[in-house]
Parts: sequence; C-alpha cells; structure tokens
Amino acid sequence: MSQPRQAALQASDTASISSSSSSPERTVYDDTDFFTTQRNDSQSSLGVASLRDMTMSSSMELEHRISPVSRLPSELLIYCFSKLSSSMDLRSCMLVSKTWSSNAVDLLWHRPLCTSWPNLENVTKSVQEKTSYYPYCSLVKRLNLSNLSDDINDGTVQPFMHCKRIERLTLTGCTQLTDHGVVTVVNGSNSLLALDITGLDAVTDHTLKAVAGNCPRLQGLNITDCSKVTDESLIAVAQSCRHLKRLKLNNCTLVTDESVSAVAHHCPAMLEIDLHNCRQITDEPITLLISRGRSLRELRVAHCSLITDNAFLELPRHLAFDSLRILDLTACFQLHDEAVEKIIETSPRLRNLVLAKCKEITDRSVHAITRLGKNLHYIHLGHCAQITDAAVIQLVKMCNRIRYIDLACCHRLSDASVKQLATLPKLRRIGLVKCQAITDRSIMALAKMCSEPPAKPLGPSLLERVHLSYCVHLTLQGIHALLNRCPKLTHLSLTGVQAFFLREDLTNFCREAPQEFTEHQRTMFCVFSGPGVNKLRDYLNSEDPASIYDTEGTMYDDREAEDGEADQQVTGMMNATGLGVDDDEMNDEDEPGEGSQDGAEPDS
Repeated sequence: MSQPRQAALQASDTASISSSSSSPERTVYDDTDFFTTQRNDSQSSLGVASLRDMTMSSSMELEHRISPVSRLPSELLIYCFSKLSSSMDLRSCMLVSKTWSSNAVDLLWHRPLCTSWPNLENVTKSVQEKTSYYPYCSLVKRLNLSNLSDDINDGTVQPFMHCKRIERLTLTGCTQLTDHGVVTVVNGSNSLLALDITGLDAVTDHTLKAVAGNCPRLQGLNITDCSKVTDESLIAVAQSCRHLKRLKLNNCTLVTDESVSAVAHHCPAMLEIDLHNCRQITDEPITLLISRGRSLRELRVAHCSLITDNAFLELPRHLAFDSLRILDLTACFQLHDEAVEKIIETSPRLRNLVLAKCKEITDRSVHAITRLGKNLHYIHLGHCAQITDAAVIQLVKMCNRIRYIDLACCHRLSDASVKQLATLPKLRRIGLVKCQAITDRSIMALAKMCSEPPAKPLGPSLLERVHLSYCVHLTLQGIHALLNRCPKLTHLSLTGVQAFFLREDLTNFCREAPQEFTEHQRTMFCVFSGPGVNKLRDYLNSEDPASIYDTEGTMYDDREAEDGEADQQVTGMMNATGLGVDDDEMNDEDEPGEGSQDGAEPDS
C-alpha cells in the first residue's frame, strides 16, 4: 500500500477514536439507517436524510448516551405512546424526560378521565391553574361527564369554561344542569363537533341558540328528552351549523314540521336523523329529508303517527336513494302497502327495515320487501297481523342473509313459516312472541334437529336471542333440545309458557321481573338471560329426562287440570293482566345494530 494512503487511513482511525470519547459507540441496535434506505414523507418532518446526520451538542450526547430511543422523532414517539391503553402508563411516560413528557401530554389530556369524583376534582384544578407547565385547558378535546351524571351541576362544569378546544362534549343524564351550565362550556367553543345533552329536561332554546352562535363546525347533536326545545332554536342551529350530520330529537314533543324542514334545506350532509316520538311531524319534512339528503343513511320516525303514505309516494320519480340503509317506521299506523312498495323501489339497498305495528300492511308489502334480496339483514314485522305463511316463506327464499327477524303477534303464522326461517344460515335473533299456532315442530327446526338425514351434517345453531313468550303449545322437551343445539344462546323469553313459568325449579334461573309489574305479571314472567340460560341448560342436562318431563301433564293443576283448560287459563290471565308482546319486548336489553354508527338498533 502506498505511503500517502496509509497516512490517510491512520488519520481516519485517529479521528474515529477521538470521536468516540464524545459520542456513544454505535451498536447493532442503532437503526439510524432506516431513512437512508427507505425514503418517505418522514424526511420532510425530520429535516435531515437520516438520524445519523442529526447534530447534537456534547451535553445532549451525554444525556442520551444511555437511551438511544430518545433520538426518535416526535411522530414515532407519539405513535408508540398512542398504543398505551392505560392513563397511568401515559403518566409514567411523562415522568421519563422532558421530551417524552411533551409528546405524551396531549394523549393523556385530550380525553381526561372523569369517572370518579377525585379524578374530576384533579382535572378541574389543573385546567384552572394558570402557572402550570402545560396549558392543560387547551389540551382537552373530549369531555365526558356522564359517569358522574347524578352529581354534575352548573358549578361543576364552571371550570371548563376555559377549555375552548373541546371537540366532543357528553353530558348525558346530567339532569341537574341548566342552560347556564351548558352555555358556560359552549360559549367560545368554535371547535365543538359533537354535543350530547340527552335527558337534560331543564335545557331550553337558550342553550341551542348558544350552540348556533358558537359552534359552526358542529356535526352531531343529541337532545333526546329535552322536551322544552322548540322550533325557534332548532331552525337557528340548522341555519348556522350546516355541517350537521347526525341529529337525534327523540321525545322532543314540541318539534314540528318547520324545524325539520329547515334541517332538510340547510344540512345537505345529513347522515342520520332520529325523530322518535316527535308526534307533530307530518309527511312534508319526511319527503324533504329523503329527497334532499342524498347521503342519508338512517331515518327513524317511530311513533310519528301523523305520517301517511304520501310521505313516500311524493318522492321524486326515477330517483334511487342508494345511501339509505336503516328505516324505522314503528307505529306509523297510516302506512299501507303502496308506501312500502315505493320505499323498496326508491331505496333498493335498505339493510334494516322496521315496520312494527304498521297494522295495515299485508303480504303484498312482504313480497315487495323480497326485492331487497341479500341486502336485507334486519326486518321487524311485529303486530303486522295480516301477514301469512306464504309471504314469510317467500321472504326467506329471496333474502337469505337475514340475521334478525321479529314476527311477534303475527297470529296467522304456523310451523311452516318457522321451519323456513330455520334455514337462514346467518340467523341470530328471532321473535315469535304470541304466535300461538307454533308447536315443538318449530322449535326442533330452529334447533336444527331433522327427522330425515340431511344431505350435509347440520352444525350447531347460531341463534343468540329467541323470544317465544305466550307460545302456549311449547313443551319442555322442545326447549331442552333448543338449549342443547344453540350454544351461543344468551336470551330466551318464555313468559306465559306454562311448561316453564309454573315450575319453581326452572324459574329459579330466571332474571327478576321489573319492579313495576303487578303480582299477576310477576307470576307469568319467565325470561332467561346471560348466565341464567347456561344454568337452565346445565340443570336440564343433569336431571333424569323422565323425571323432568313426566311432570308436564300435571304442572298446572297437580290433580285434574286438562291441557286445554290450562291453555285457556293462561290466555285468560294474559288478557286480564294486560300482558302482551310489549311486555316481553320492553324488558330486552338494547342490542347494537349492524348499520348504525352509534351502535343502536331498533328495540326488539
């Protein structure tokens, strides 16, 4: 090797050795080649080609000698911290170093934990502190006080008046709050995107006018049970908050066509609107909401009894509203087959359709619904008493992806319908309350127990919830088979079924009847849910079948009662106490619906 080259190599080695005294030796764990080998947008945020090129002072070199991870850019640190699910873990990260603290504080404070009173006191103290290291009041983006709803009042929320960057404010059930408290938080909150004041009955138009004046970016508003709100403030909100996408007005009984029409005109991006029990709503705003809201996905107008066929027959011709996925028309008594046909024609991609208590519809409507085909997942036809087996059989054949179906009080249906329903491969929930013509043949079909060998072995049923209250011809044998063939079953209602509610050894596994029930209603109440279903199954499997089933013939009267007399007495009690379909349905827990953003589905 030539002399000049050897000198150059020696000089290089000397420089390398000398530099090692002021910087940590590079190890195999140092991933500083990453940005050199893979160019991406991170380079622009780092401002250098690689981490190796970053210049550090001697003091910083010493500070980070032990922890190379501290050289990571803020973007990567924040990403790592975002994977932590515990606020205590985030707090621990803040205590590591100033760098970690500055990158973790946003994640810890964007949604402060207010699930206990001591936590809330700490949060309110911090947001009011003017000399704190971080401006905590500016870091709060989401504020949820619903866990302490019974204790929250106007004074409690006063400290949050300094938090002007809140994007989501949830005050559900904080019934002690008044206009003064809510307005204190809303004033100046230009970043507010979602406001939920469900159950704040003391809130009036004053609050919503403040929302209209301060929250131009608002996208979601839930004022369920705010019964003092009127059209005046809702029109102001519609005119000022034109980005509104989700609006819930449940039980706002003072709301009329005027405000809903204003929403249809000024909020073209509307995705979901719930007008449950807004009894003054008529046809015109419904037509406007659908025809102008081309992005509308959910429309709920349950118990809006003034709505007629014209709300749908007046929709523009030759237009399809492909976005509409969920339509709830519960108890819209004036709807007929013509309206249902128009709905299916204009909304061919409906997934959830609720026509419960629309008593005028017939098989003609069901045949129209079959055109939804594989799109239909959820169908509620409870109390549509004119529907027959023929329509249900055709519905199952054409819509084989149904996951939920409710046919409560459709007294014309027989075992033929249920046998066809049992063939649905994705069926999870079925309601047959008061379908008194069905027998154990239906239950055996649901349990996928066939007398003839099928072409393919039948696997376990996927059923999760089964409602069979007042199906008086069912026996213990059938229900026992259903329990054993449905391992995913979590809810089984058998109120008024004499094979169960008269036997104390079985009702021991029932859940408690609601407090408001009368003594007669409590006697007949028989609903198994959660662990109760498993306990009932285990009990029946542990006992001798002969000893369990032999008691059925005399379980109502230990001496002489005939089956017919027992049935007659059960029916008489049901009518005398006012028990019916609603009593079984009202006690079922709310279930999440597949097509809903907020996870709510129509009550079953």
